[in-house]
Amino acid sequence: MSNLLFDEPGPRARRRIRIATVAGTVAVLALLALAVRQFAANGQLDAARWQPYATWPMWRYLLSGLWSTALAAVVSAALAMAAGLALAMGRLSRRRWVRLPAAAYVEAVRTIPALLLVYVVLFALPRYGLDLPLFWKLTVPLAVSNAAAFAEIFRAGILSVERGQGEAGLAVGLTPGQTMRMIVLPQAARRVLPSIVSQSVGLLKDTSLGFVVSYAELLYSGKVLATYNGLLIQTYIVVALIYLVVNASLSKLARVLEARRPGVRPPRRRFARV
Repeated sequence: MSNLLFDEPGPRARRRIRIATVAGTVAVLALLALAVRQFAANGQLDAARWQPYATWPMWRYLLSGLWSTALAAVVSAALAMAAGLALAMGRLSRRRWVRLPAAAYVEAVRTIPALLLVYVVLFALPRYGLDLPLFWKLTVPLAVSNAAAFAEIFRAGILSVERGQGEAGLAVGLTPGQTMRMIVLPQAARRVLPSIVSQSVGLLKDTSLGFVVSYAELLYSGKVLATYNGLLIQTYIVVALIYLVVNASLSKLARVLEARRPGVRPPRRRFARV
């Protein structure tokens, strides 16, 4: 069975794709060259401006921000996964009074930006006497927002498990709950693991909203550092590179897990004969 979501392109389509790829790459390289030229013309590439980032105190401060980012991401992901699994089970429930609220939550929250939820926790809840600590002002909105996405991931994974697996569990005397917990969920979790990692990458990037609540994550730490030393461009380039390395590593992990998933083979490249 093909793993592609669309028909494989023919020789002409592949040729057009290659031409578009080369043209896009040239355009991006030209823009980068122009940016480097402008930076050099304005003295932004002088060694004196980059020398502070060769010292340990600078990196210790940025790595402290990276640790805060990772901590917020891990806690938010754990809460979001737990809530998402509960919502997925609710959406698959046969009870209408359970299924409809779960579906309504998922459909509603998926349309709300995470930034708006951060503002709700930051400004609206304190008016009603609920003033969360600084760390939770970031993690709770992120967990609420990403729970809907994780719910759909888990639901898709559960529905992808062959129906005969559940029927086999019931045939040997297991209850529906035991069948779901012992047979269906382990298989579903293994199948959706790449998607979970990919969603976690997006959640990690969302932690940059911590600047709204003044949480000392990586981007906020970079902002404070740039204000202190006046090296705005250099600081944000270094912060961007840190984000690039971390997110690229997680994306690579997702691709590796996808390639190792049972029944999935990476597509082979085919070239037109000349």
